[in-house]
Amino acid sequence: MAPAKLTRSDLTPAIVQDADTNRVLMLAWMDEEALGLTRATGEAWFWSRSRRRLWRKGETSGNTLAVEELRDDCDGDAILLRVRPAGPTCHTGAASCFAPWLWRRIKERQRRRPEGSYVVSLLDDPARAARKVGEEGLEAALAGAGESDERLVEEAADLQFHLYVLLAARGLGPEDVEAELARRVPG
Repeated sequence: MAPAKLTRSDLTPAIVQDADTNRVLMLAWMDEEALGLTRATGEAWFWSRSRRRLWRKGETSGNTLAVEELRDDCDGDAILLRVRPAGPTCHTGAASCFAPWLWRRIKERQRRRPEGSYVVSLLDDPARAARKVGEEGLEAALAGAGESDERLVEEAADLQFHLYVLLAARGLGPEDVEAELARRVPG
């Protein structure tokens, strides 16, 4: 790991980036002790402002961050951690804390499994979720072919929602779709 220097003893923003995909995964805070523990262990440690204590990412979830590289910015007032995540980074179960809000909401429902949740009922029955994607896809196509813009937007929202639920039900995510699109469209 390349050394990173802190120029002050207060909290420093730490940007966490996937070393393989370059995707930004989260923003956290580090103090000197967190930085030292990160260097010593090779796993990401942060200072929790809400809990007012040090914490190792993944200490309860198991979703750790193996640090490949540490860099400080040109002013020495921010740190970049390039990591290899072991599981989702966000507490909602999303790969990134910067995932689309709808995806974070679906992953939260998947994790908490509230009683009577429509999302949970679809997550538990991927075939039903797939049928809803087909139904909403047809409705979006019909709206696009001859209905108002407002109606198309409504149907596109239904389609996107159900597609996200289907991806989650199958253990996939928007990042898998993005990776496929990136593979198809050369730089």
